[in-house]
Amino acid sequence: MVTKKYSVARTLIYVFLVFLVVIYLAPLLWCVLVSLKDNTELIDNPFGWPEKLRFVNFVEAWKKAYLGKALLNSLIACTTSLIGTLFLGAMSAFAIGRMKWKLSKLTLTYFMVGMMIPVHCVLIPLFVHFSKIGLTDSLPSIILPYIVFGMPITIYILTGFFRSMPNELFEAASIDGCNIYRCFFTIALPLAQTGLFVTGLMTFVGNWNELLLAMVFISDKLKKTIPVTLSYFVGPYKTNYVQMFAAILIAIIPNIIVYSCFSNKIVDGLTQGAVKG
Repeated sequence: MVTKKYSVARTLIYVFLVFLVVIYLAPLLWCVLVSLKDNTELIDNPFGWPEKLRFVNFVEAWKKAYLGKALLNSLIACTTSLIGTLFLGAMSAFAIGRMKWKLSKLTLTYFMVGMMIPVHCVLIPLFVHFSKIGLTDSLPSIILPYIVFGMPITIYILTGFFRSMPNELFEAASIDGCNIYRCFFTIALPLAQTGLFVTGLMTFVGNWNELLLAMVFISDKLKKTIPVTLSYFVGPYKTNYVQMFAAILIAIIPNIIVYSCFSNKIVDGLTQGAVKG
């Protein structure tokens, strides 16, 4: 009797999981179908199979929106900001989590306040300041805010990892002659590798999809990032939907690859961070 109830419950769980998979994959599959149609066919039969597979939409979208240049700009901005965020965030988290000083808790609270400040509140001051120093219309104008806004969550997660590390490791290293810098680079960072991996993925994907800062600070078409270039397909009187969906698929390919390859590490890292924190 118990086995039968267990089998029924297990079957219901699998049915529910399949239902979730269908819900999450249906919009993506529909985007693929739309990107292979033309605009007339999309309007006449939005949910049907395309009469002819028009892969030329991807080629035209690539050329029209300068997607190659936009992908390179996004890659440069996201990679640079990722390195800066992880480096500064890890050092700050190590100082807060492992070093004993009076203002460590207050400093952590200060960084946590940054998580509650929306980017809209600092958009105008940043734009005015960057304009005065000639930093607008360049990739550094978005890289610097990306680093700053990515640090609070990075510090929050990594602080839990550093605090959970055994004191005996650092005491033994100090006895052997390791200074604070060697303790950080040779002991703390390798042990916090999972936390670095998780925060790095979260930061990279968040910056890859960021739109507001890139749209406001950069006006040169050849310096814009992927999210901004998608707006080129939307006009005041006409929107090329099929090319826009083709461009969207090209833009989300890096995110799909990252989550497909490293989803298990993301879940494991968040779980460890929750337990350790």
